[in-house]
Amino acid sequence: LVSSKTLFVFAFQTGHTTGPSLNNDKLYKFAYSAEVFVDRVKASLQKSAGYRISSGVDVNLLWRNPDNDDDQLIKITIRDVQVENVNERPAAKNIFKGKSTEKIIGKEYLEALQRPIVLELVRGKIKNFYSYQNEPGFTQNIKRGLASLFQLQLHSGPAHEVDISGKCNTTYHVRQDQVTKIKALDSCEIEKEGFTSHNQILDVSTKATSDTTYVLEDGFIKSIKAEENYVLLLNSQRKTGAKIVSKQRLELKSADAGPGLIAGKQVAGVIKTLDSSYVAMPLVAEPVKSECKKCPSLSEHWQSIREHMYPEKLSKAEAARSFLSFIQNIRKATKEEILQIIRSEKKELLPQVVDAVTSAQTSASLEAILEFLDFKDASTSTLQERFLYACGFASHPSEMLLKSLTAKFKGDIANEEIRETLVIVMGALIRKLCDREGCKLPAVVEAKRLILSRLEKAKKDDNVRMYLLALKNALLPEAIPLLLKYTESEEGPISNVAATALQRYDPSFLTKEVKETMNRIYHQNRKVHEKTLRTTAAAVILNSNPSYMEVKNILLSIGELPPEMNKYMLSMIQDILHFEMPSSKTVRQVLKDMRVHNYDRFSKMGSSSAYSGYMTRGPDVSSTYSLDILYSGSGILRRSNLNIRIFDRNAELHASQVVIEAQGLESIIAATPDEGEENLDSFAGMSAILFDVQLRPVTFFQGYSDLMSKMFSATGDPINVVKGLILLTDYSQEIQLQSGPRAGTEFLGGLAIDISGGMEFSLWYRESKTNIKNRVAMFIAGNIEVDSFFVKTGMETTLEVETTLDFISTVQFSQYPFLVCLQMDRVESPFRRSVTKYESLPSGRRYTARRGKAELLTGNEYPLHQENSNMCGKVFGAKSDSSSSWF
Repeated sequence: LVSSKTLFVFAFQTGHTTGPSLNNDKLYKFAYSAEVFVDRVKASLQKSAGYRISSGVDVNLLWRNPDNDDDQLIKITIRDVQVENVNERPAAKNIFKGKSTEKIIGKEYLEALQRPIVLELVRGKIKNFYSYQNEPGFTQNIKRGLASLFQLQLHSGPAHEVDISGKCNTTYHVRQDQVTKIKALDSCEIEKEGFTSHNQILDVSTKATSDTTYVLEDGFIKSIKAEENYVLLLNSQRKTGAKIVSKQRLELKSADAGPGLIAGKQVAGVIKTLDSSYVAMPLVAEPVKSECKKCPSLSEHWQSIREHMYPEKLSKAEAARSFLSFIQNIRKATKEEILQIIRSEKKELLPQVVDAVTSAQTSASLEAILEFLDFKDASTSTLQERFLYACGFASHPSEMLLKSLTAKFKGDIANEEIRETLVIVMGALIRKLCDREGCKLPAVVEAKRLILSRLEKAKKDDNVRMYLLALKNALLPEAIPLLLKYTESEEGPISNVAATALQRYDPSFLTKEVKETMNRIYHQNRKVHEKTLRTTAAAVILNSNPSYMEVKNILLSIGELPPEMNKYMLSMIQDILHFEMPSSKTVRQVLKDMRVHNYDRFSKMGSSSAYSGYMTRGPDVSSTYSLDILYSGSGILRRSNLNIRIFDRNAELHASQVVIEAQGLESIIAATPDEGEENLDSFAGMSAILFDVQLRPVTFFQGYSDLMSKMFSATGDPINVVKGLILLTDYSQEIQLQSGPRAGTEFLGGLAIDISGGMEFSLWYRESKTNIKNRVAMFIAGNIEVDSFFVKTGMETTLEVETTLDFISTVQFSQYPFLVCLQMDRVESPFRRSVTKYESLPSGRRYTARRGKAELLTGNEYPLHQENSNMCGKVFGAKSDSSSSWF
């Protein structure tokens, strides 16, 4: 007689067996451990939070297919379970101290965990996973994690495997008695909930790896070491991040005499003989979540944070922190719970509640807010506007949100400004849904059709401008011909909105036709255009891969332009060279031609300017500012434009833009308008872009009579452009660990913001002043939690900063060239970060370790250019000591 072991070894050596095989009548006893670590990315595992589950594991062969040696049933039993700290802790910090396993896990869960499972292995791959149907999902997943370790192939090469992580791409490397399995975790197909932020800079990067090493002896497993690593990094602040490490070890301790095989030809019959309660279940983990038993209700949570949400506290980091925690709780709430708070809260807190409810972006929160807001009621227009802007800033908008807004737009709206804001926000949602390959969704198609068709039918200037602003957000390729038409054929605010909409497109969309139109406008080939439009056309040309001749023609025009436009264009060219912008190479080539590059052209006087610089330069992201100011020939501001952009190697975010525009103001100082601007109405207003979303512009005055009444009744107080709470980073993903537990990963970033601006005149001192104040507070929180039902371990990392950025321009137009001083200052800013690691039991016993760091970021006056510094000295040196009166 030849023993079965000899037969197996022979089969293995001759290549018939493609997976591990057990010997008959043997009981294999293993020691098993599963460890979880949670910590900062670069921290040592010896100081991490986490836990270890260790046990014995018994494995024996139940049945082998008489017709196929590679088809076998094995039984796996977990026994002697222990739960302990993953790192040694003093008794006072050990949450497991003095608690039995039964107390920690619970009698019912421990019994379920120790009930055997049965695997059908065919050529080393798990064909069926048999367990008991009504067991808790948490214990089933721990068993699935153990079972998945027994799946391997004994030849090198790629494979598609289904295990606890889902259907994954794996690669095997076999070398003698050692097998390494590398699982591509990003390829795993598994059902999970979650979402990411719309913009990459505000989002979170993840990297995941999984390696399992098998050591074989006599064709069966001697030991297994598996390690899985997840690293999460906040793109904008890569020091803010976390890692999860999951380790499994299985080591053979003995192989003793065991039970014999069960006779039978079919698997189903053998399973029924063994235990009729066994059912075949998926090997992929089932989604499970433990319920929070002592969590406060939405109403209780709101009461605990309410005091931080008053309008006067909105530029504090605590407001942003409270806003984020409120969103987390709203996401778990019902429509009725949300409505209860909205309907009972007082007027001054309601806008902040609306910000949070809208930002939650659940179906319950959307239904609640739409039921509460009545767009036919003009008295609640402030709340309607806050709702609409929160929709525009939505981190992961749904088709249902756009559909709801489109329905509202078609209905009755009492306030015309709300109607304008609504369609502008629809444009922002179209863009965000298209960016996520949702351009063909029915709601998107309908919203696009509505905006484009109504623009073509619009007769009133206000309606035309409204739809153009919507297109400025939507950035639809099919809208470019319409935008070109309005840029070239209209004048004033309409042509400017259409041109600045084209300026926002990626250069790849700016066709030959676009550039030809921009060149015609700049060089005034068909008609005379105002200089704000001409300078925008020049910016579009210079920012979209200009040809040698296009750059040459623009440079040759300098000297033939109105004085202030000469100076502005010269400043723009110098800024392109100074800041090494994409077109700088072509500009340098053109400047080699002395007909272009001469003293006469490059010595033009004036006060207009364009300048770019870095606000921050870091290893993760950098931020830039650009500030350009264009004046009329009489010294009155035509346009000031302040932009802040954030970018990394792969993405860019237009964080903010504040534009103050004025026209037709020459009459107040008895000056002559510039060419092409003789018929413009008196107007001044402010327009803002915030986090890539164009907001509804604000008008300071419209028409000469409105101008005069406001000049003589002005208090000098700034006009609020935007105030509120914005959800910036919104990342939530579930991670299925191969050892069984699920990890929840969540990063939220909130901004409390207050932007205001004003424009003042002193006729007596012949001076004008514009002031833009940006007050912001940011709070970012990352929460990583591994939940095994009976124990939770995790980490919270936070980052907060409060700052104010002021931009002031002072113009004295009592002489020419008039004196202009530009100031851009950032005040001293508190900056704090903290990391909290914890382990907790359902009983409330908890271990917490916290580290924090606080520092004061020094204030900064941004240098701008030397010419400006010289001018500021003259402005403030020339000012009278007596206090001036501002009208």
